[in-house]
Amino acid sequence: MKKRYRFMIVIAILILLGIVAIGVSCIMNEQERGYEIETIKQYNYFILKQEDKYGVIDKKGNKIIEPQYSDIKIPNPEKAVFVCYEGENTKVFNERKEEILTEYQAVQPIRLKNISSDLMYEKSILVYQKEGKYGFINLEGEEITKPIYDEIDSLPYKEGSFVVKEQDKFGVVNMKGKELVKIEYDEIKLDEYYDEEKQYEYAGYIVLRKTEEGYRYGYLNHNGKEILGTEYNEILRVTGIHDQQNAYLICAKNGQYGLKKNEQTIIENQYQSIQYDETNQLFVIEKSKKYGIANLEGKVIVPVQYNEIDITGIYLYAKNEQGTTVYNSNGTQANIDANVAIINTSNEKYRIRINNEQGTKYGVINKDGKQLIEEKYNYIEYLYENYFIVSNENGKLGILDDKGAIKVPLEHESLQRIPNTDLIQTTLTEEHKTQIYHKEMNKICEMPSATIEVLEHHIKIYNETEVKYFDKEGKELKNTDVYTSNKLFVDKKDGKYGFVDKNGNVLVDYQYDKAFELNEFGFATISKDGKWGAMNEQGQEIVPPTYEIKDQKEPSFIGEYYRVIYGFGEFYYTK
Repeated sequence: MKKRYRFMIVIAILILLGIVAIGVSCIMNEQERGYEIETIKQYNYFILKQEDKYGVIDKKGNKIIEPQYSDIKIPNPEKAVFVCYEGENTKVFNERKEEILTEYQAVQPIRLKNISSDLMYEKSILVYQKEGKYGFINLEGEEITKPIYDEIDSLPYKEGSFVVKEQDKFGVVNMKGKELVKIEYDEIKLDEYYDEEKQYEYAGYIVLRKTEEGYRYGYLNHNGKEILGTEYNEILRVTGIHDQQNAYLICAKNGQYGLKKNEQTIIENQYQSIQYDETNQLFVIEKSKKYGIANLEGKVIVPVQYNEIDITGIYLYAKNEQGTTVYNSNGTQANIDANVAIINTSNEKYRIRINNEQGTKYGVINKDGKQLIEEKYNYIEYLYENYFIVSNENGKLGILDDKGAIKVPLEHESLQRIPNTDLIQTTLTEEHKTQIYHKEMNKICEMPSATIEVLEHHIKIYNETEVKYFDKEGKELKNTDVYTSNKLFVDKKDGKYGFVDKNGNVLVDYQYDKAFELNEFGFATISKDGKWGAMNEQGQEIVPPTYEIKDQKEPSFIGEYYRVIYGFGEFYYTK
């Protein structure tokens, strides 16, 4: 009995160790799959262009690499890794002009695709080549993968992940070299699922195989796990359903469409088309040229018997030869005129009511149906709190409160909320005026032919002759409030610009036709007689106003060089 008891204990220990090992393996595997994109805190290096040759300068305007190359790429502007091109050949240098990464051949940066950024390349890794094959290294020169791939390309929308090719098959690896999708498909693309919190992190993969019967599609989730095998003629993820863990997939087989929630069938493949309505989270389904409605569970709540179904706001308008039947979003018939549409707003207190009986007119009701704003406007949009943007019969825009009182006159050509603020920006086109209104609808600024920039902590509104600053709540700021680390500040007197310290003491005399504040690198732009120059933070002219720069309203300098933007957001400095 004792031997048997000891044996059972040993077995139990082995099972426990196995479970722990599996758990550790899963954790390590998940850690390898995950990765963190590097954040750029400051720009230290920039491309210099002179006479169609390229070099590098630092943030003080010092030359690091002489302009002698046919092209230069700086993958990470914080780090001194400069990929310099001589025709088709590349060399990589550091800030001491020393050639680095010499043990690797044909080192190249990897260009990003469909990513909103002023950085064009992967910030942490490079591609190298050996004997016609490609691999990854990091910017410190450490090998991430052997040169085993026939091709490497960035994955659209998803920085840090790459499509790789081996023996005419494609897969996906991450910046650690970890395989996310097995290299066995003829094509791979991201499903483009996006949410505000994680962006494209939970996007899955639509994969394709070529068969004797034609192209067949399958689906893998964001971890690379196969959800649907490659047996479908078409697959489309419903990206309007915001669910990180569950993918709703419209799938076609033999010309018939159905709906899957991951592997689970929600709607059988028996329809000619399926369209999603995000407002009500419903599907319009079509069969034999007749239309109906199904919900997220796949239940048909409006029978497939109508010639047409329109969804406007919270109601479904089903039309056939007998007329129009209006349904609620749960599939019950609604007691409402077919000429009326109701649209929910982000504030549950208010709804937009649209009456199409005698021309399309907009009004506002409360949640109980009481009329708050009369139905006489050509358009209404909820703004915030108790305010609405409205448009009259002449197309002029203004703002009303929930009692119909005019808070901003209906006289503007454009009117919108300034992003990340509660301030309103309007335009009077005929007078070429830009106006800014406080959240309580008080006008706080009016400026002809103005440009507005939304910065991290404030907004800047300016034209050819004046500049004003406001915080995100609408309080006007001085330039000394905005540029707190600067040593000198632009000031204007008798139509001329000079520079003062934070106490108003004149440091540079009033002699310029235009002047702009010191930029983040410590250089101010100055102008006289239509020509441009630069000043340092000590008030010394680095470049007297001698440059003719015709295509920029406000050139930005680093030392004696000014910035030129070209292509898709790329830039270089020149003189």
